[in-house]
Amino acid sequence: MKQLEVQIMGQSYLLGCPDGGDARLLDAVERVDTAMCKIREGGKVRARDRIAVLAALNLAFDLSDQGKPQALPAAVAGPSLPGEPSEKLGALLARLDDALNRDDRLL
Repeated sequence: MKQLEVQIMGQSYLLGCPDGGDARLLDAVERVDTAMCKIREGGKVRARDRIAVLAALNLAFDLSDQGKPQALPAAVAGPSLPGEPSEKLGALLARLDDALNRDDRLL
């Protein structure tokens, strides 16, 4: 597994990337960056952690609308999630909360 340095909302992150997964990971980073910048530019939310949570919810909602689950890059996906869409969303939010609590400088 190699590492890629990316920027999300102007902040650099070093992410693990499986071999051959560069394009998928960069696409995911672009989607997250676009979603977060759009929320920030809306002007109603200023805190980076709140912007991240709203962006994650919006992206998860978009994925659920597509009718079939899509695999997330290994750097984002972590361990597999339970099967039901509501369980997946709950597990994703729990992991996001855990990550934000571990490092208040994450976003």
